[in-house]
Amino acid sequence: MKGGWLRIYAITYLIFLYLPVILLPMFAFNSGTVMAFPLKGFTTQWFVQLTGIEALHGALLNSIVIALTTATLSVVLGICAARASTRFKFPFKAPIMGAIMVPLVLPEIIVAVSLLVVVVQVFGLPLSAWTVIAGHTLICTPFAIAILTSAFQGLDQSLEEAAVDLGETRWEAFKNVILPLVSPGIVASFLICFTISLDEFIIAFFLTGAEPTLPVYIWSQLRFPTKIPAVMALGTLMLLASLIILSVAEFYRRRGVARVGGKDSGGFL
Repeated sequence: MKGGWLRIYAITYLIFLYLPVILLPMFAFNSGTVMAFPLKGFTTQWFVQLTGIEALHGALLNSIVIALTTATLSVVLGICAARASTRFKFPFKAPIMGAIMVPLVLPEIIVAVSLLVVVVQVFGLPLSAWTVIAGHTLICTPFAIAILTSAFQGLDQSLEEAAVDLGETRWEAFKNVILPLVSPGIVASFLICFTISLDEFIIAFFLTGAEPTLPVYIWSQLRFPTKIPAVMALGTLMLLASLIILSVAEFYRRRGVARVGGKDSGGFL
């Protein structure tokens, strides 16, 4: 009986969580301008309308540049941290790694306000795409570390030692032996960080300058009822892109686990 109640709870939870996501594409293809039932009819005009909004194109380009830069920085930092935590012993290792992972559990609103104060009041810097990149890198790096730590932990350390014994330097052994083995984890962490940065709103809202990111632009359009159908269409495209990226990331994550002979205990999907 306990299993039955747990199943009912899980189904109810999933319906509550994903029902709004299901409604998003329904209204995106609805010909009516009011988001309500019954639906008026099928149309693709809202998707066509997106091609003529210049402000949207600028926000999308800005978000892609920020997401690519954030993902690259997060993965590089993640590789360094994951490598250090799995390969070496150093003083205060556990507290240091714990401090690095703290942004995973901190409320984003607290992180955003704190970063705003530091950037504007302490350093006196203007808000720009770089401030958003800094904030996104802060919250994305722990995700990259979590994925890459799993990849590095599954490696056989004797492979690196064998490469060194055969004449490779430590750097050459890392580049030619270790990195290819953890490359699926690198790809997975890059895609996850890219998706998180592309969809993130709170930190971007506080730290963006004159050029908003795509989520900030979408929020600004919600004040105008006539533009909501186009926002629904844009949200549908973002949802589809996020699902594709997460699916590719999960494929590479599972490929990395299989490559090192580990046991898959579940992932993003």
